[in-house]
Amino acid sequence: MKKAVFTLMNFLMPRRDVLSMHCSATADRETGDSSVLFGLSGTGKTTLSADAKRELIGDDEHCWTDTGIFNIEGGCYAKAIYLTRDAEPQIFDALRYGAVLENVVYDEADHHVDFANTSITENTRGSYPIDYIPNARIPCVAKHPTHIIFLTCDAFGTLPPVSRLTPEQAEYHFISGYTAKVAGTEVGVTEPEATFSPCFGGPFLVWHPGKYAELLSKKITDHQAKVWLINTGWSGYGVGERIKLSYTRAILDAIHAGQLSDVRTEQEPFFGLNVITECPNVPNEILVPRDTWSNPAKYDDTARKLTDLFRKNFKSYTDGVSEEVRAAGPVG
Repeated sequence: MKKAVFTLMNFLMPRRDVLSMHCSATADRETGDSSVLFGLSGTGKTTLSADAKRELIGDDEHCWTDTGIFNIEGGCYAKAIYLTRDAEPQIFDALRYGAVLENVVYDEADHHVDFANTSITENTRGSYPIDYIPNARIPCVAKHPTHIIFLTCDAFGTLPPVSRLTPEQAEYHFISGYTAKVAGTEVGVTEPEATFSPCFGGPFLVWHPGKYAELLSKKITDHQAKVWLINTGWSGYGVGERIKLSYTRAILDAIHAGQLSDVRTEQEPFFGLNVITECPNVPNEILVPRDTWSNPAKYDDTARKLTDLFRKNFKSYTDGVSEEVRAAGPVG
């Protein structure tokens, strides 16, 4: 039902110049300015929107109108795999009486849910009313976004933890909707596997992805929003590890505080991204991906393979976008 309603909104809203979005959203407590986080499942949309320093608008489905944004659902649908109160206190405490749990295992001996048990599936979920989050903004509306954030879990270890996008790059990466499946999490997946879903919500789109991307680009320009690409995946694949949640939260804090708007950037040679090279509370050595690999030549080979996958995927959408957007893809 949730996704059926979202699909209907994806049909109706663009006809009224309203952008329907598969994203989470938060708002500044003082100003009411919002921030939206796009991303496919597992990239951190729900986890990162559960931020005690900001007000929660919603974790999954929103619309951007001429006056601001609003939440479609009135509730949240969080991944529950390996959930702990220490790592995600707001979500953990929201899964109480009145919430609905899916695919989890109940430990009858100790009378608790074993969130670490994956015997049914790793796609365990918890659904709860939005007012179960203490800092939820009720009603779930906010001012125009000042920051647009694309989340990707890059299991190849090639994309930087954070980079700034131009409006054209924003359209390109929005239409691409990239993330990656991680080796070992699914039967038959032994190496990282790239996944693309246009506008980070392909199954629920009705119009050509370029229509949604054009709406997004216009609203970004009209309201002077900054656009960021954040990798919540791996750093230094093969010998590296997943980027710590605390680092990603620090990056978001810095974005919202305006601390990354004017810092030095370095252009990444394969995607042409403007890579942020310094961020409070994040080690500088992880911010430039090539520097985290023990063998830089292997990094170059892996990055080239990923750019080839991007180009191959984007061929399906070239007829519906401008030349400027087509040129905003990989450069290396």
